[in-house]
Amino acid sequence: MSTQPKLVRFNENVLDKYQLYNSIFMNLPFETIKRTVIFLPLFTETCRKGFANGDNPTKIVETFFEKYQARRPKDSQINLLFRFIQYIERQVVLFDAIEDASFSVVNNMDGIGTLRSLKETASQENSFDELKKYLEEFKVRIVLTAHPTQFYPGNVLGIITDLTEAIRNNDFPRIKQLIAQLGKTPFFKRKKPTPLDEAIRLIWYLENVFYKTFGDIYDYIQQNIFDDDIIDNEIVNIGFWPGGDRDGNPYVLPKTTKRVAKRLKQSILKCYYKDIRKLKRKLTFKDVYEKIDKLDKTLYECSFDKAQLNAFKLDDFIAELEEIKELLITNHESLYLNEMISFINKVKLFGFHFATLDIRQDSRIHHKVFTSVVDTSIEKNLNIFPENYHSLSEDEQIELLSNINAKININDFEDELVFNTLKTMNVVKLIQEKNGEKGCNRYIISNNQTALNVMQLFAMLKLVAFKDELSVDVVPLFETINDLQNAPKVMEQLYTNKNYRAHVKSRGNKQTIMLGFSDGTKDGGYLMANWSIFKAKEALTAISRKYDVDVVFFDGRGGPPARGGGKTHQFYASLGPTIEDEEVQLTIQGQTISSNFGTHNSAQYNLEQLITSGLSNNLYSENLGLSDSDTEIMNELATISYQAYKDFKNHPMFIPYLERMSTLKYYAKTNIGSRPSKRSNSDSLVFSDLRAIPFVGSWSQLKQNVPGFYGVGTALQTFKDNNQWEKVKQLYNNSSFFKTLLANSMMSLTKSFFELTRYMSEDEEFGNFWNIIHDEYKLAKTLLLELSGFKELMENEPTGKASIEVRESIVLPLLTIQQYALRKIQELQKEGTDNNEELEVYEKLVTRSLFGNINASRNSA
Repeated sequence: MSTQPKLVRFNENVLDKYQLYNSIFMNLPFETIKRTVIFLPLFTETCRKGFANGDNPTKIVETFFEKYQARRPKDSQINLLFRFIQYIERQVVLFDAIEDASFSVVNNMDGIGTLRSLKETASQENSFDELKKYLEEFKVRIVLTAHPTQFYPGNVLGIITDLTEAIRNNDFPRIKQLIAQLGKTPFFKRKKPTPLDEAIRLIWYLENVFYKTFGDIYDYIQQNIFDDDIIDNEIVNIGFWPGGDRDGNPYVLPKTTKRVAKRLKQSILKCYYKDIRKLKRKLTFKDVYEKIDKLDKTLYECSFDKAQLNAFKLDDFIAELEEIKELLITNHESLYLNEMISFINKVKLFGFHFATLDIRQDSRIHHKVFTSVVDTSIEKNLNIFPENYHSLSEDEQIELLSNINAKININDFEDELVFNTLKTMNVVKLIQEKNGEKGCNRYIISNNQTALNVMQLFAMLKLVAFKDELSVDVVPLFETINDLQNAPKVMEQLYTNKNYRAHVKSRGNKQTIMLGFSDGTKDGGYLMANWSIFKAKEALTAISRKYDVDVVFFDGRGGPPARGGGKTHQFYASLGPTIEDEEVQLTIQGQTISSNFGTHNSAQYNLEQLITSGLSNNLYSENLGLSDSDTEIMNELATISYQAYKDFKNHPMFIPYLERMSTLKYYAKTNIGSRPSKRSNSDSLVFSDLRAIPFVGSWSQLKQNVPGFYGVGTALQTFKDNNQWEKVKQLYNNSSFFKTLLANSMMSLTKSFFELTRYMSEDEEFGNFWNIIHDEYKLAKTLLLELSGFKELMENEPTGKASIEVRESIVLPLLTIQQYALRKIQELQKEGTDNNEELEVYEKLVTRSLFGNINASRNSA
């Protein structure tokens, strides 16, 4: 039977089902919902017609009130808007669940980019041995972060999971029951989560999604590519930031890190216990049952007996499982052997750590802490640092730090920040002792600018906890355009330092370098940030190869294209031979965890896409890298776009526009994350203090998506004006990297809706600034369509475009309400009103509308 086109499958399995199940809401036995479902379609239609007529949000809402709510008092009208918000939030959840349930039907789970497709290609091209060779070295690591872009509380995530399963099974009574439950479950978080809360929420995905998915992927590769041979490579692994990411989060304390590591170990042992119980029902054979029963009891006791937990060793556990496996082969005709091997694979993949906890802190904090360490050591005559240390040159300091061979007592330090930073290094050692080295073996330095930043941490780790052997990878994170350009020089300084080079050699001769897409885009604009990271990777690859170091790039990516998201697998497949890519490492955060990895099917599909993108880039790609002429064009485009973005960023209205016309200041009120929404406590907004998530998210709420396209149109138009358009077309046709960048920018443009804020064009103060943004949007859209040959944006991705269109139509009333409330706030503030109660109501409307808008976009922040 022929397979229907993907768009047809989407319409039948997602769109049609959404219309069907959405109608269930209308029949729920809740009085407030009945009234809401009567008026929401009328309000939605009023919004559509109003924006088509060029009306502003205030006029649209007031037209609706006059037509359908004229007899109602004002507070009743406002209450109806709140109910619209609540209802739409639940519509978004329903659509999420239907898309998740239909994932394996809409997407071809054996198609291009999957492991089966990779295997068949290798078979057809007689390259199985080459494929196996790459898989013995290649790795993918996804790192879960707690960055606040996920607005669903844990109980709602549970409903989504159950609803997805019910829809997949066409269990109509259960669907009806869950939709009713959804109608009664609050979405709003009245207090901020703690870092431990965030960790527990993400551990849910480890237990319920990744444990099975990673195992299934590894089993498939072992069985179908390695013919059941042992693979001396984990291929897929997982990192974890909640509880370890101290950068800008004063609530992540050493005790938090310890508790999260403990929770991770408890969670993986719980998963093993469940699997052992299943195996115990099958392995009822002589000599085998006794062994599996003993493991069952041991794992059970580990849940409450601390002594048993500490005595239970991973190597002993694996040895016992291997012995059971051999007994099955030798004495029991290999009955249930595959199940046993699959379990052993999981134990080898996840160990006693489940996920590797990363520690991260800003270099400026490290410098402050390190200065205190030096001063205190000199004051106490510890003979670690010379008295003139601070007057030494940077090179002299680096040399001294590389030879550090001493130990300090962290209790000598009274300052809370200094003590906690040093205590965290002790905790890393403790976690390694309890969970294994993989439990916590990386320390990331954000805002890394110099080799001295790295060596200060290197020295502190040795002074505090790792005097004899430093079993921690020191990972510099380069973020700004200047830092990216300077990164190769920094790494060469480190590689030429004898003791640091010896440390790298002891760590498998691998140096991990993290690159920040989010802050890079915020700093330099979309095109320049991505191009700067590409060039930095090329230069860092070259310098690492020069010193015979295997460099691993760890990409700090967010959900939307503006933060390095979008079509991520296409990005990795497009890199070419000049960038080291034996490992793909990237952060997965917020909405992207639930949208791309929230179910077994979606997680397996997206992980396989990442695996095959890296492998196909090496094995089957015809990408020879950018030619000199294409590199020159890319350089010029990036430079022009960077200047356009800098001019835009330096516009006197830039900060006031974000402060007064966007939802920026309301992010902190949503209680979605433990981390503060900006870096300093100052009342005034300073651009450098702005975090990338609220920055990008605020543009998304305005439906302007500036960070994903600004400067692109100007750069293309410049080439067109200079009669060099053919060169740009040549670059587009030659470079899959450039093509992928522009495709992701098209996604940002597709999610923009300037009719929502067109009223700002007439604003006395901000009208000119709005027009600057709108003009760049129109220019980018026009030229990208011309360059791609498309008649409409995302023409080559009709299913993705259709999903966006449905989601945008669902939240159109939310966006309207949000802008209506923002305008009311502005009016009240201009009037200097004393009516704080009215102001608070409208501010609450803005805050509440943030939730559905963000969740509906799935990768908007």
